[in-house]
Amino acid sequence: MKWVLWLLALFAVAVAVTLATRYNTGYVLVVAQPYRVELSLNLLAVLLVVLVFIAYFVVRLAIIALRLPTEVSEFRLRRRREKAREMLLDGLKAFLEGRYAKAEKASAAALELRESPMAGAINAMVAARSAHELRKYSQRDEFIAIAENIAPEEVVLRLMTQAELLLDERRPGEALKILQSLRTTGARQHTAALRLELKAQQGSKNWDAVLDLLRQLEQRNAFDKALIQQLRCSAHVENLKSRILNPHALKEYWQTISSVDKKDSKVAATAARACTAIGDCVTAHQIIEQSLDRQWDSELVGLYAECLETDTIRQIERAEAWLESHPNDACLLLALGKLCVHCELWGKAQNYLEASLSVEPSHPTHLMLAQLNEKIGRPELAKNHYSKGLELALKRLEHMG
Repeated sequence: MKWVLWLLALFAVAVAVTLATRYNTGYVLVVAQPYRVELSLNLLAVLLVVLVFIAYFVVRLAIIALRLPTEVSEFRLRRRREKAREMLLDGLKAFLEGRYAKAEKASAAALELRESPMAGAINAMVAARSAHELRKYSQRDEFIAIAENIAPEEVVLRLMTQAELLLDERRPGEALKILQSLRTTGARQHTAALRLELKAQQGSKNWDAVLDLLRQLEQRNAFDKALIQQLRCSAHVENLKSRILNPHALKEYWQTISSVDKKDSKVAATAARACTAIGDCVTAHQIIEQSLDRQWDSELVGLYAECLETDTIRQIERAEAWLESHPNDACLLLALGKLCVHCELWGKAQNYLEASLSVEPSHPTHLMLAQLNEKIGRPELAKNHYSKGLELALKRLEHMG
């Protein structure tokens, strides 16, 4: 529809011009001594229009000629940027595909084009990660140094990458220093940085710092609750082991552990072993009893007879109460057998130990029965149990090997 209107307008102009030239009889006299030029008004109008068009095209051509170097430069810059971005994407794609040699080559080539500081930092980090995966650690460090030179403001990107790669190389101490320097830059400790710091603190065996980081990550819902609990209990276990030579510090630390974490059987078992090692049988028994009342654990009940005190009868009564709910627990039966041997209840001890063997034959049970038979004057039975116990121990070692 629009082109029809333009066509009608063109026809109207042509008709108007034709009528104007037909009825226009004027003329123009141009005097330039010694010349006199007489032109019709219509011819002059046509000449003026032609001159205007010629002048317009001359000016346009001059402008284009003047702008040509700039446009060529801009064209080359656009092509350079397009090539740099294409190579950046190729490097990222190859890295995500696991083609690390290609990723390193593409990112290094894109890095040479120096499109922008941020793009250069990204290319350097992709190249560094690729070199790391290829175990080319010196080249990895070179790429990180290049990133620092061309984009010093991209501190978080560079330090996070460097810390992660050092952790993967099992250098937690150096990674921790880098993460601590990241904190001094004033950058907010985001969740990914805290996760890396958690790994670094675990590798450096700084268990108090691990517990602090776990609290922060739990508030941010960064891990599954079950995993948080597992990691926290592992840290408690390591802290308890480190305080085994300091009874006062051991008791103080046990009091600081939350009731939820005390329910964990591994934490309770470590604390019980530590108390047994320092001769604090009362505390060891309390820890075991409280933990087993909350949650049953066969490994933990096996420690119940490791630390023996004067009130062993009370222990036997408590263990027999557990036996009502767990009649087929071999570890509980073995613990009862040990407690009865300590109290010289030979018949009762033999019954419990033989019941434990019937549920699950084990080297410690045979050893205990051998010692029991030695005490009651049955050397042949003792020898038999020693032999069977040794056989079971050898089989276990072969299976472990």
